[in-house]
Amino acid sequence: MRSEDSRYKWVALSNTTLAVFMSTLDGSIVIISLPAIFRGIHLDPLAPGNVSYLLWMIIGYLLVQAVLVVTLGRLGDMYGRVRIYNAGFVVFTAASVLLSFDPFTGGYGALWLIGWRLLQALGGSILTANSAAILTDAFPANQRGLALGINQIAALAGQFIGLVAGGVLAIIDWRAVFWVNVPVGVFGTIWAYRNLRETGSHERGSIDWWGNGTFAVGLSAILIAITAAIRPYDGHTMGWTSPSTLGLLSFGTALLVAFVVIEQRVAEPMFALSLFRIRPFTAGVIAALAASVARGGLQFMLVIWLQGIWLPLHGYDYEVTPLWAGIFMLPLSAGFLVAGPISGILSDRLGSRAFATTGMLVFGSSFIGLMVLPVDFTYWMFAALLAINGIGVGMFGAPNTSSIMGSVPPARRGVASGMRATFQNSGNLLSIGVFFSLMIAGLASRLPATLTSGLQAQGVPYSVAHQVATLPPVSSLFAAFLGVNPVQSLLAPTGVLASLPPANRAILTGKEFFPNLIAAPFHDGLVVVFSVALALSIVAAAASMMRGPETRSLVLER
Repeated sequence: MRSEDSRYKWVALSNTTLAVFMSTLDGSIVIISLPAIFRGIHLDPLAPGNVSYLLWMIIGYLLVQAVLVVTLGRLGDMYGRVRIYNAGFVVFTAASVLLSFDPFTGGYGALWLIGWRLLQALGGSILTANSAAILTDAFPANQRGLALGINQIAALAGQFIGLVAGGVLAIIDWRAVFWVNVPVGVFGTIWAYRNLRETGSHERGSIDWWGNGTFAVGLSAILIAITAAIRPYDGHTMGWTSPSTLGLLSFGTALLVAFVVIEQRVAEPMFALSLFRIRPFTAGVIAALAASVARGGLQFMLVIWLQGIWLPLHGYDYEVTPLWAGIFMLPLSAGFLVAGPISGILSDRLGSRAFATTGMLVFGSSFIGLMVLPVDFTYWMFAALLAINGIGVGMFGAPNTSSIMGSVPPARRGVASGMRATFQNSGNLLSIGVFFSLMIAGLASRLPATLTSGLQAQGVPYSVAHQVATLPPVSSLFAAFLGVNPVQSLLAPTGVLASLPPANRAILTGKEFFPNLIAAPFHDGLVVVFSVALALSIVAAAASMMRGPETRSLVLER
C-alpha cells in the first residue's frame, strides 16, 4: 500500500469515528437530560397529555435512524459515499444550532425540540449509513476488523458516555446538551470536506421510490404503534388493544409485505435482498438485530433502576440522580472500550465467528447475574456485572460488523452498511416498546396493592389511596425514569397531604417512600425483562455461530 493511502486510511478512521460517536452520543444524551429539559421549557411531562412529548423526545431520533439508513447508504453507493457523508455533517450541525435556540415554552417548546431532533437524526443517519462503507473502502481486508472495531466501539461508547455527559451538562444549562455538538460538528465538517476522498467504487442508478416509500412508512407505522402501545387506553394499563395501535400494526405489516414484493420486481431495488443469499451477511444482521433488542432496553432499565430506586435509597437528591446514574454506569462503557478494539484486532487474524459468538454468551451471562441481584444491591457486584455486559458487547460488535461488511461486493457496501444499521436501529427502538411493555405488565400486577397499603399506612384514606394506586403504572415508571417522586403530584389534587400530620407528609414526599414501594414490583418486572434479554443473547450467539467459516469476498474485491 502506498504511503499516501496508508495515511489516508487513518484520516478516514479518525473522522468517521468522531462522526458516529457524536451521532450516537446525541441519541442518548437527551435521555438523561429530560428532567432538566422539561423544567427548562416549563412543561410537566407527567401531566395528562404530555406523555406523548416525552415519548417522542426519546423515540423520534431513533425512528429516523431506523427507517432512513438504507436509503442513505444507497445514495452513497450511487453518488459517492464521501459526498453524501459530508452532507450529513452539515445537516447534523445545523440542527444542533437550531435545537439550542428553542424560543418557546410548554407544548410548543417540546414540538420545536422534537422537530429539529428529527432533522438532527437525519444528519446522524447519513453519517452512520456511510461511515462503515468508507472505512471498508479505505482499509485492506486484514485491517478492517481493527478499523470497524474502533468505529463500532465509538458508536457504542457514544450511547453510554452520552448518559454521563447529559447529566453534567444538564446541571450547567439544559441548552448545553445541544451546544456541545456545535463546535465538534463545525470542526468535523471542515475536516471531512478538506481531507476525505472517494476511494471505493460506486454505481449510478435510479432511486427505488416505491420501495423507499413502502419501507419507510411501513416500518415507521409498526415502530410508532409499538411505542404508542406503552400508553394506557380505555381503562387498560397499556394500549395494545387500541384500534389505532392495531390499525397501525396491520397497515405497517401490509406495507412491508408490499415492499418485499416490490423489491423482487424492480430493476434497482433499495433493499438488496440478494445479499441475504450471503450466509455471513444474513447471520450477521440477525445477530445484530437480536443483540440490539437485548441491549437497547437495558439502558432504560438501568437508568430507571438507578435514578428511581437505588440512588434515592442511598441518600441522593432526585435533582442529581441523572448525573450519578451516568457515573455509576461507567463500568459498562469501560468493559466494551477495553474489549472492542482488542476483539477487532484479533478477529482480523483469527476470524469473526468465535469472538462474536463468545461475546454474546458473555453478554447473556451478565443478565443471569442481574436477575438474582437484589434491587438495593452492593455496588461492586452491580459494577462487575455491568463490566461483564460491556465486555460481551465489545467482543461482539467489531467482529460482527467486519464479517458483514467483508462478505458483500464492494459496490454494495453502502447499502449493506445501511441494512446493517437498519436492523440494529430498529432493534433499539423495538426494544423500548417491548421492554417497557414487559415492565408495565409486571408493575400492573403488584404495584396497585403495594401502593394502596403503603399510602394507607401513612394515614391516606382508603378511597384516595385506591384511586391513586389504580392510575396507569406508566406514570410511576416514567416518574422513576425521570428521577422524580410522583407521590406529591398524585396526592396534591386530592387535598389529602395538607390534612396529614407533618411527619407523615414528610415521609410521603421524601426520597425513600416511593423507591421502597416500587422496589419489589420493579424487581419482578426486571426478572421478566432480563429473561427476555438472555433469550435474545442466545439467539444472537446461535446466529453468529451459523455464519460459517470466514468467507470474505476476496474474489469480488479483485
